[in-house]
Amino acid sequence: MNRTQNILFVGLGGQGILKASEIATVALFNHGYEVKQSEVHGMSQRGGSVTSEVRFGPEVHSPLIPKGAVDFLVAMQADEGERYRDQVRDGGVFLTIADCLEEAVGPDVMANTVMLGRLAARLDVPKEVWLGAFDECLKPKFREVNHRSFTVGRAFEGRRR
Repeated sequence: MNRTQNILFVGLGGQGILKASEIATVALFNHGYEVKQSEVHGMSQRGGSVTSEVRFGPEVHSPLIPKGAVDFLVAMQADEGERYRDQVRDGGVFLTIADCLEEAVGPDVMANTVMLGRLAARLDVPKEVWLGAFDECLKPKFREVNHRSFTVGRAFEGRRR
């Protein structure tokens, strides 16, 4: 990869947007990319809009994604995804939890981690690097369920591609 790529995570407070972007940032950094991340979470504790931008590549100059340059829009909530759809570049990817909701539900599945699995299936970063990022960012008691959820998302996206 010879250019900066852009991931925009969107959703509502409590959906794990910030944790998902943190894990993605760690995985991409650990794989050797330069990474910058920014977030907006104003009323997130009250179910308000939350966004997080992750930019990665051989060289990244700013944490902010230029208008219309989103390569991957990862939406945990359909309305929030639609709100930012126009920011996806031509040829970019729009991933929404609604696409895989049946597989992403259940007490032992974390929806934000399912979405990270879907994203990871489209990036050239080994699964082991992603799982290491989970281990680095999560308390031990949450690791197993997140590893399983990540695998569900990755498998789902693999079937779709």
